[in-house]
Amino acid sequence: MIPELPDKIIDLTNVSVGYKWKAKTDKIVKSEISVYALKGELVALIGENGVGKSTLLRTIAGFQPHINGEIRILEKSIASYREKELALLMSFVSTEIIKVSNLTVFDLVSLGRYPHTNWFGKLMQEDQNIIEEAIASVGLRGYEYRMVNHLSDGERQKVMIARTLAQNTEIILLDEPTAFLDLANKYEIVNILHRLASDKRKTILFSTHDLTTAIAESDRLWLMLQNSVEQGAPEDLILNGNFNAIFHNKNLFFDPEKGDFRIRKANKRKACVTGEGLPLHWTIKALVRNGFEVIQSTSQSTIDITINYPEWTVNILSIPHKFDSLHALCRFLNLSENNVSS
Repeated sequence: MIPELPDKIIDLTNVSVGYKWKAKTDKIVKSEISVYALKGELVALIGENGVGKSTLLRTIAGFQPHINGEIRILEKSIASYREKELALLMSFVSTEIIKVSNLTVFDLVSLGRYPHTNWFGKLMQEDQNIIEEAIASVGLRGYEYRMVNHLSDGERQKVMIARTLAQNTEIILLDEPTAFLDLANKYEIVNILHRLASDKRKTILFSTHDLTTAIAESDRLWLMLQNSVEQGAPEDLILNGNFNAIFHNKNLFFDPEKGDFRIRKANKRKACVTGEGLPLHWTIKALVRNGFEVIQSTSQSTIDITINYPEWTVNILSIPHKFDSLHALCRFLNLSENNVSS
């Protein structure tokens, strides 16, 4: 018997999202969306440009109404919430890098407390404790009184996440939170989100184009395709073959073993490689990148490569050539292409 799912914090049923268009007609961006997110889950929203990711996030946040279907937040229709009630339940981080002057980290994070303060907006000691804890949670303890405009992009994004934590909402929505960050900061930000979802039991939904980090850290994916929206654990969607439907490009394919997209290349020649461990792994990757098909049998190949790291021996038509780097090996093979038949 399959156990019942825990509470659905965000629950969409046959939802259509879009905008009011000319003559007050509806311009539907995406329809028939039925997905959900559970308590304590990090959910990544993935899809190509223009498919409606930002529109869907803004609709869930209550910034614009949905056109059809039902959106339920904590088992209650989103239409029944007042604006302040939603502000106590959901916080939102936009894709834009915030550039402000004369504002400290503490000041910016404290803005998240204002839905909880009185008419005068005065911060009590409890509010200050929550702000300090939020700053520490994203690894910025000691940054409280640094000016925000003196921070790096990655540090500013952490400040914006801390602001949502100070708002103390059960749901956090983020639109492309890693869009302008370098590789190290991308992984760190998504790892922070995963930890917050797990440790603080927050339901966190973020849109992203960074498939690698989404697969590595997310509990669930919402995969926005042209004709449907699929959901599931990253591994389930990989096994189901759903990723190949994301991009409509015949030269692009999803490699289920590597967990990433690759350019489809015409294999120019065949090569047989003998070796082991990481040198073998990266030799094969280098050859594939250069348009080779790596095979197992030497009888089907005119190019045989033996790895005795840090040296590679290439036999072409029984003539050995030795190299001390993959760069030199691949350059030799490419330059010799016209002189060797396959």
